[in-house]
Amino acid sequence: MAQPFRLGTRGSPLALTQAGMVRDALYAAHGWSDTAVEIVPIRTTGDRVQDRELAEIGGKALWTKELDRALLDGEIDCAVHSMKDVETMRPAEIAIVAMLPRADVRDRLIGAESIAAIRSGGVVGTSSPRRGAQLLRARPDLRIVLFRGNVDTRLTKLAAGDVDATLLAAAGLDRLGRHDVGVGIPLEVMLPAPAQAAVGIETRADDMRARSLIGAIDHLPTRTCVLVERALLAALKADCHSPVAALAAIAGGSLTLRAELLAEDGSLFVAGEMRGPIDDDGLAERLARDLFDRAPPAVRALFSA
Repeated sequence: MAQPFRLGTRGSPLALTQAGMVRDALYAAHGWSDTAVEIVPIRTTGDRVQDRELAEIGGKALWTKELDRALLDGEIDCAVHSMKDVETMRPAEIAIVAMLPRADVRDRLIGAESIAAIRSGGVVGTSSPRRGAQLLRARPDLRIVLFRGNVDTRLTKLAAGDVDATLLAAAGLDRLGRHDVGVGIPLEVMLPAPAQAAVGIETRADDMRARSLIGAIDHLPTRTCVLVERALLAALKADCHSPVAALAAIAGGSLTLRAELLAEDGSLFVAGEMRGPIDDDGLAERLARDLFDRAPPAVRALFSA
């Protein structure tokens, strides 16, 4: 190749690890040498601002706007993302081309053996409205505080006693080699965020060469499920304030989508499930409408389906 194929990524240890996974997949798919790909770290606003909630300072675009700019300006050939951090509506000039095989979708609790084992009135750190609402649904006595930063930062704060417990994605911990950190929470207790555990790759929509190269590493079942989960978010018009969980799965030639919407304090929620053919483009919208119609007013106010 005349010049290395440039992978743009955030600069956190997890983001760099995921970019390395994409690089290795490209090497395997195309038989490239180990100099054919360059990983280009780009610092995002979300990485710089750690003391405020995302919704207060721009939402999920804080993780993507600098990568979008670099991609559209031709500084990188593709951008690697944790898909749960990618806003639902993307620029028309950018295409989600591929996703790697999805990892463990569960959350892990760190600092206690179970949600029930957290001390009475305990403090749990998280920046996720979904996680906070789900915890409060199970344990209304808990106090939820803002907890941002990369994995090591959060674990350091926990070890220092800033909180009694925190939650992190199992997939991220596993990718960092932290297989022994935390206890996996069953999906029946805590349904994950839409697109959790999925690594996605975007290119410029009109860059046919990059689209072809990246398309070779696409894991279609993962992309199908994640795009359905994102379609649910779009139908609900959910934003960073909206506590919503969703998980799609493919089995036996059909796709099942489960989801729940919650009040911010977890006191109210609505859950539902729908199944249909894998190519059923309207499934997510139908489930979104069903959930919204059945949701208590306090939950409905957090969405605008």
